[in-house]
Amino acid sequence: MTNVRILWVDDEIELLKPHLLFLQNKGYEVETSNNGYDAVEMVQQKPFDLIILDEMMPGMTGLETLPRIKEHAPTPPVVMVTKSEEENIMDKAVGSKIADYLIKPVNPNQVLLSIKKNVHQQQLVSEKSTADYRSDFGKISVALSGARTFGEWTDIYRRLVQWDIELSESNDSSVREILSYQFKEANDLYARFVRDNYLGWFDDNDPERPVLSHTLLRQKLFPVVDKSKKTTFLLIDNFRYDQWLMI
Repeated sequence: MTNVRILWVDDEIELLKPHLLFLQNKGYEVETSNNGYDAVEMVQQKPFDLIILDEMMPGMTGLETLPRIKEHAPTPPVVMVTKSEEENIMDKAVGSKIADYLIKPVNPNQVLLSIKKNVHQQQLVSEKSTADYRSDFGKISVALSGARTFGEWTDIYRRLVQWDIELSESNDSSVREILSYQFKEANDLYARFVRDNYLGWFDDNDPERPVLSHTLLRQKLFPVVDKSKKTTFLLIDNFRYDQWLMI
């Protein structure tokens, strides 16, 4: 989480020295400006990963500086710092597409939290997802060895698909490989389960059998039609669960 460049704009920037030292000790590169005019010039000269902008400044206010900064640097998140809790000020700030706002006096931990939320969010989510899957890996393995019904297999598949989606942005190739192996193990075991139970699913007396093509209308559509005057039936063939979740 290093090599992050921050621009802090405040007309009382000399009073924020402890905050600046705190962030620098955390590995952040912090540059400062005490007015909006210099801040606009600075974003034209070099890129910043995040901009902290004081709302009340003489000359050009933070709300006036913000659109000029966005003209030259539209992508870096902007955190607005204000002394006022008036709703109209916050509405203007949010309407100007700020990423976050802090109420003065701010403490260094508040600033750090805002930076983590707006700069490192994707990385933090990825790291947490990876740790959570490693923790859940053993539980899924136990479920695989003990699955005896179609409902249990459905639950396992849903868990694996959820992890596949959550880990899609992970930079940890090892955990993606582990998930791939677990998917393969699940597919192999489920194929055996289908082979051993398929013929039994044609028995109308089996309460745990899955919905099959010849029972779909009777189980899912006809009960709805019997209760409704108008029914729209949409059938999408070969639609995977992960595709449904993404939609």
